[in-house]
Amino acid sequence: MTFFLPFLASALVSFITTPLVILLMKKWRILDDPAKHKQAKVVHTYPVPRGGGIPIFLGLLTSLFFLPLDKHLRGILAGALVALIVGFLDDKFEEKIHPITRLLSNFLAAAIVVGAGIGIAFINNPFGGIFRLDLPKICFNFFGPHCIWLLADILAIFWIAWTMNFVGWSGGVEGQLPGVVVVAALTIASLSLKFSADITQWPVIVLAMITGGAYLGFLLWNFYPQKIMPGYGGKTMAGFLLAVLSLLSTAKVATLMLVLAIPLIDALYLVIKRILTGRAPFWGGREHLHHRLLALGWGKRRIAIFYWLITAALGILALNLNSEAKFYTMFMLIILFLAGILWLNYLSTSLKRPDQDNG
Repeated sequence: MTFFLPFLASALVSFITTPLVILLMKKWRILDDPAKHKQAKVVHTYPVPRGGGIPIFLGLLTSLFFLPLDKHLRGILAGALVALIVGFLDDKFEEKIHPITRLLSNFLAAAIVVGAGIGIAFINNPFGGIFRLDLPKICFNFFGPHCIWLLADILAIFWIAWTMNFVGWSGGVEGQLPGVVVVAALTIASLSLKFSADITQWPVIVLAMITGGAYLGFLLWNFYPQKIMPGYGGKTMAGFLLAVLSLLSTAKVATLMLVLAIPLIDALYLVIKRILTGRAPFWGGREHLHHRLLALGWGKRRIAIFYWLITAALGILALNLNSEAKFYTMFMLIILFLAGILWLNYLSTSLKRPDQDNG
């Protein structure tokens, strides 16, 4: 019950404030209207309010009632606020902020968190032992002693920024993104519960539960047919929070990579493909797995639930596998994903494409 209360509180705040945000977005005409932007990635057919990051952030603020406002929490909330502000501006100006500018804001949010002392001190070697990342380091005295772990901090910043992007790309259909975040956050909470005898893991459990609750409250309004979209802020905040949680929970980066294996492999595949074909890797397109499933005739509800179930199954695996088994599982998932893409390419060319908006 101790850890369920933060989950319930954030879910209620997010759920209750979302309708108010919907009204404001409609009043301010901050809408995603497919008639105005005929982008390849757009799959909805009617104007939908953006700004979903606002109620999610308000749900996240319940952490102030359950956690001490130490430097870590201040850094997390400040980084999330950067994602929210940039996301709101992107929503307001109808995605006219350049992708490079958005990417730089991701690095800024990540740098704020790392500056607050959250980083990757080590990563597990899947074949035994660990890789230390706390060297080389630069120590100095500025209102007290401080040390910068060069390799650890650089990797942490890139990990957070990259996760903000590939998780955000998995928000293609209604309910897909928030459902995945709920499952991933609860997986991290469950992982930390295994070590609940260590009181340093309690804040991680609480923050993971708050993250899951905030996105669950929003999910109820975002599921098909959606009343509001996560917007750029809601998407990047999702990856930001999950990446930070993976660092806080004793650097369980490999665990999060396995839980989010499908959107991660999908993103890597498209980035490599776009670079090899001479295209910008961060420009949107209609090439993600969820787009292929839509082309195959899957409804939006089915795609969202498929992503939830895959994430849940991988989460259960991640909780029960050691580092070496996670490595081999990830390798097998890459092979299966590539085989699946070939199969979907074949089916999409041999079957007639039905209505995309059939739920």
